[in-house]
Amino acid sequence: MTDLPATATAAEFWEARYRDTGRVWSGRPNPLLVREASDLAPGTALDLGCGEGADAVWLASRGWRVTGVDISATALDRAAAHAAEAGVGDRVAWERHELGHSFPEGSFDLVSAQYLQSPVALDQQTVLRAAARAVGEGGTLLLVLHAGWPSWQTEPPFDAVFPTLDGVLAELGLPADEWTVGAKETVRRPSSSPQGVEGFREDHVWRLRRDDASV
Repeated sequence: MTDLPATATAAEFWEARYRDTGRVWSGRPNPLLVREASDLAPGTALDLGCGEGADAVWLASRGWRVTGVDISATALDRAAAHAAEAGVGDRVAWERHELGHSFPEGSFDLVSAQYLQSPVALDQQTVLRAAARAVGEGGTLLLVLHAGWPSWQTEPPFDAVFPTLDGVLAELGLPADEWTVGAKETVRRPSSSPQGVEGFREDHVWRLRRDDASV
């Protein structure tokens, strides 16, 4: 992790995280986004915590009009470059927000938050509730969050409280007569340590559909 003083703000932490290294992520879309969104009809999408833009670029390549949001200007610059290289720069708009303090305007057919977890201050409940409010009628809210540390992580690098499947739904407080749960499950996937120790990590997945009042 980036070596910053304990008083560093979230914006300072994440900007240093990207600025002080080369590419952080693989450039490939998150597999659970691909699994859950491949059968959705393209429309407008909001990618929260977009990082270097792999998910947004993948969505744009499938016909979506995407708004990618991140706290780091460096990450957004890299994301824009990735989109341009992929030939979808005209299908993605990039916005800098410190989620929990500001949020994109408008409603969307898909709101995706992949691993919106942070070692520094993040009001996750407030952000996820705002994400749900941004879903238009008939649209989808897709959340993927780590359920715990990797199996090989014997000494966690920082204190963290991991979500539960039912706990996140309770925190969202979505009216049952307005939302349909399409997926709510824990997925185990292979995960290797930087030193090559093999293991696994578990992620929680929620796919929620906001019902269309006109139907």
